[in-house]
Amino acid sequence: MTIFARSVRAHINQAEIALALGKINLAICIVHDFIERIITEPLCTAQAFASRDLDQMCLAIGRQNLKNLGRPLKTPGQISSIRPLAIYVVSRWQRSGGHSRLVQDFIGAQPAKDHLILSTEIGGFSDADYLLEHFAAGDNVRFVQAPRGNFQSKLSWLQAILLARQPEHIHLLNHHQDSVAVAAVIPELGLCGSFYHHGDHHLCLGVHMSHLTHVDLHPMGYHYCRDELGVNNRYLPLTFEDKYCMPVQTKPIHSGRITTATAARSNKVEIPYYVSYMDTIPSVLKATGGKHIHIGKLTPWALHRIYDLMRKLGIQKDRFVYIEWTPSVWQSLNENKVDVYLASFPYGAGLTLIEAMGAGIPVIMHQHMHSRVLSGLELAYPEAFRWSEPKDLLVYLASLRPEELEYEKALSRLRYEKFHRSEILQAYFKDPDSLQLVVPPLVSEFKPRYDEWAAWAETQLNFSRLLYRFSYRTWRRLRRLVS
Repeated sequence: MTIFARSVRAHINQAEIALALGKINLAICIVHDFIERIITEPLCTAQAFASRDLDQMCLAIGRQNLKNLGRPLKTPGQISSIRPLAIYVVSRWQRSGGHSRLVQDFIGAQPAKDHLILSTEIGGFSDADYLLEHFAAGDNVRFVQAPRGNFQSKLSWLQAILLARQPEHIHLLNHHQDSVAVAAVIPELGLCGSFYHHGDHHLCLGVHMSHLTHVDLHPMGYHYCRDELGVNNRYLPLTFEDKYCMPVQTKPIHSGRITTATAARSNKVEIPYYVSYMDTIPSVLKATGGKHIHIGKLTPWALHRIYDLMRKLGIQKDRFVYIEWTPSVWQSLNENKVDVYLASFPYGAGLTLIEAMGAGIPVIMHQHMHSRVLSGLELAYPEAFRWSEPKDLLVYLASLRPEELEYEKALSRLRYEKFHRSEILQAYFKDPDSLQLVVPPLVSEFKPRYDEWAAWAETQLNFSRLLYRFSYRTWRRLRRLVS
């Protein structure tokens, strides 16, 4: 038995004892806290993705809580309508973030239904104002946050609503550690539902919930869950509304000056890794002689690091354009006349990559040192340039020519049209069983460098890594206390 398996077993034993004593809240917390410790350790990322035993423990908790629930509560924010109801269970609603956008797209693809979004608030406070503003024009969308209280009270709240409303379909989009959401959606409710595996680069609860349709949103996850985890899954590609605006002709490149861009928040790029995004971007600016557009909130430390290295390299500050948030990455890329999109690293971001390809912008992919999921190579068109070492990226950027960019613009747009048009999502909700989707094959050139990863990881067993982990976990605990 591996160390990980022994650790899982030990925590399940603790949760089982708590459950036998009727301490449901403690049992939920034990599962939650174990996942929390795993996902806040950077070296565990993309190492373990699922635990059948932990999922079964969540179901046992949910079953015992349901027995104690009693009469269903009245649903807050009730929609008075005879239309079919879809319920979305989330851990937190964020202004930015792929799963929030996914829910918006799901709702947009089903205009004839009512939609109720339920947030456990396990991931922290939701941005409710933004959501309500977004759906202000419609009368078929409601958003309800779990009341403050312990985990068991949130579980009871969620199960009571599901019992009272009897939705046509439940869409489960929980954060990795949300034991409340996973425990709530048990088979005894007798409801149809789907689990969307968006928490795809960490250990995530809910992967082995066999009574729900397991949906993977990218080729890497689909193949891994099916071939390695033995999950009977379904592929549904990420889609995005077509905003066109594809440039007709690439502007001339003078003295090798091109504009690059990346869209990602700090949780994608400010991660301990053998290549630093903050250190690489100033070198990219030196190689291209142009600008780099960064879309997504970074920490003050990251911005200081980028600007400090730019100063040392003699690069003007205004050549790094920082956009903390934008309602449309697609439009921002076009407005800033971006020539090449650099996929985020060390963690790739699928939806923003799709926006770049939809806009007809050539993309450059980073091949992660050990993880196919974090690389995301299968999302891009096969001809996209891939790099592992920064020197290869810099040489490629410095040698780019207008005719090469023109060629790749067409490839990028074609990739979007084939796999990621919003019409695919509409067809899925109309009749999911009849929709025949082609799953892109795995990139054979991907070669994980496990020996190098292990050697690098050993160097990270130091004070700076421990400080990073401590600060990240402290921030999460504080956010949980006020939720």
